[in-house]
Amino acid sequence: MARVVVLGGCGTVGTVAVKTLKSFDDFSEIIVADLNYEGAKTCASEVGSDTCTAVMVDATNPDSIKEVIAGSDVVVNCCGPFYKLGPIVLKAVIESGIDYVDVCDDFDATVLLLEMDELAKKTGITAVTGLGSSPGVANLLAKFCADYMLDEVESIDILHAHGGEPTEGAAVVAHRIHSMLADIPMYLNGEFTNVRYFEESGRALEEDVQFHVIGTHRCYPYPHPETITLPKYIECKRVTNLGCVIPTEYYSLIQNVVKAGMVDEEPIDVKGQMVSPFDFTIAYILDQRERILKETNFGTQRGCLKITMKGTVEGKPHQFDFSLASKSQSMGEGTGIPAGLGGILMQRGKVSGKGVLPPEGCIKPLDFLGLMQQFLKLDKMTGGGSPLIIESIDQEGKIERLEM
Repeated sequence: MARVVVLGGCGTVGTVAVKTLKSFDDFSEIIVADLNYEGAKTCASEVGSDTCTAVMVDATNPDSIKEVIAGSDVVVNCCGPFYKLGPIVLKAVIESGIDYVDVCDDFDATVLLLEMDELAKKTGITAVTGLGSSPGVANLLAKFCADYMLDEVESIDILHAHGGEPTEGAAVVAHRIHSMLADIPMYLNGEFTNVRYFEESGRALEEDVQFHVIGTHRCYPYPHPETITLPKYIECKRVTNLGCVIPTEYYSLIQNVVKAGMVDEEPIDVKGQMVSPFDFTIAYILDQRERILKETNFGTQRGCLKITMKGTVEGKPHQFDFSLASKSQSMGEGTGIPAGLGGILMQRGKVSGKGVLPPEGCIKPLDFLGLMQQFLKLDKMTGGGSPLIIESIDQEGKIERLEM
């Protein structure tokens, strides 16, 4: 009997990961672990009580984590924000000797997780970090293009926009705020460097991007970890990550409160009550989100992940654009499905190497893409899933398009 534990299992991403794991027969027992025990019970009941069980876990407490994951074959970690919880969880999992997959999209947390590589090797476990949409699918599509399509790679630009999900958690907003305040890593002119979101170094990278399905949107520097991992596995001169949240009015609200400095975590006295500006800001943003979605008549959730690869084919300049676009798929599905598939690949022995590794360092792109295609045919949650659109653009600008 194989057992998998999904930490953060009843959250926006974790719920999708649980449903994805349930779609296959690789695990006879799926544990939905979350601090929100009632939510975990609801998720387990909805997915299927014959194989799913709910437990409460405190992801800030290593002993709580170890107790919940004991005896498991794989741990899938969907607990955020990762810059706070990622290192705590992975250390507990390594010390428990269990293979691991997460959806970490904080570059600074990724650095800390990768530093546990030797510890994981000594324990004999494999830990895949960053197997969501971006990072995750983006990494594997880039590796696929580098291995099979371009003779030489010049640049990799990862672009994303999404919005309108039915629910949005505090951890998601905290990640966005963190992204605007951090030193943002980019790989430019063959060197690792940092830019700042609100400074000239960051503004120089801003770009109006045309996405399939959702139109053109302004994208900004994002501190996702592809820019620090892909150059180690794909020889190139540039790797960037740019993104935004739609509608624009909502993303502008987040930008403005961060610029105003309303993100201090030190509590202040407000009429006799100690309140953290950071906590207030997140609550305010989430409250205003509902108003903005209604006032803009935003409609259903939608989004697109686009990877632009430039290089050469037979000595001539060539570009490939990969797009995963949807008018219905949520960020939770875009992130949770790859995480669940990663857990399945791990259980099937399709993840190579020991230690802490990014997806492009341990998963064959064709193994993942084949499993994803199989899942999307089976799945009712995504209505068949969003197509992978591949566009080949030659030096004359001639475009050939393929939908998978």
